[in-house]
Amino acid sequence: MSEFVGGSDPPSPALSMASSSEPSKSGGTSAGFDANRIAEVKAWLVAQFDAAGKDVPDFEYTPRSIAHLHNIATLSQAKTQAAAIVANDFRHKAAEYRSQGDLAVFVCHTAARIREILEHVGLVQESLPANVVSSSQVLAGVANLLNIRDTELSSFLVAMADLSLRKTAVEEKRAKVQQESKELLDYTRKAIARLTYLKRTLAQLEDDIPPCESQMETWKTNLAIMESKENQYLQQYSNYKALLNRVGYSPEISHGVLVEMAEHKKDLEKKTKPILDTLRSYQDLPPDKALAALAIEDKKRQYAAAEKYLEDVLQSALASSE
Repeated sequence: MSEFVGGSDPPSPALSMASSSEPSKSGGTSAGFDANRIAEVKAWLVAQFDAAGKDVPDFEYTPRSIAHLHNIATLSQAKTQAAAIVANDFRHKAAEYRSQGDLAVFVCHTAARIREILEHVGLVQESLPANVVSSSQVLAGVANLLNIRDTELSSFLVAMADLSLRKTAVEEKRAKVQQESKELLDYTRKAIARLTYLKRTLAQLEDDIPPCESQMETWKTNLAIMESKENQYLQQYSNYKALLNRVGYSPEISHGVLVEMAEHKKDLEKKTKPILDTLRSYQDLPPDKALAALAIEDKKRQYAAAEKYLEDVLQSALASSE
């Protein structure tokens, strides 16, 4: 049955639906004995054999033969439909080609008719002067250049106006592009100048790297030394602080207070020295007990007054420091 695949029958919707809704064997109905399928296969066979001018031969319709013929019929109708689409496309293209050929023939006939008319009125190219022929050619060339269909003055004026508008638009666009190009050129020059400056700065920085590295090494060495000195001084400070705590040092006793107290001590020593010298001179006097007792009491009063004065001065110095 392979010779009937390329038939010209259109695809049957019932056949397509039957092929898509084939019942399974598990449903209890055999696909080979489906009445719809058998009818579709018979109709397809009749159509194919009628197209070939023959009768359908008698054979037994078994489930296997029905399934095989149904698959062949489906494939045949699909290919027939595809062939019909391609044939329609070819016919459409052929019609377009024929119309183009008819247009070319019409143009040729029109050109021949125009040439015949020109020959009758004596305006053929061979009988015209050379300057007229050249002018006509120039006129035709200008018309083709301006893309106009005739050589009337109005057409030339419209085409020239359109060309002038296009020229103006092109000039405006050209001026805009030149301005943009100028700006881009300025930007490029500035960018090149900045790049040159950056390169010069980079080279200078690269030249400064070795001395800076040596200076950094020196600073690192000094920093290590200073760190060790700092640790040493901190240790000494803690030791001195512990020592001051042991001897009973308080913040009220400062260097200024001690200096002031030393100066007061010197003043008191200057004041008490004559008294001590006088007392020492009394040791050389004859032993008059009454006079000696009076002198001793007088000196004791003076010494007590000096001690009291010294104590007042120290108290006042401590109060002023607080």
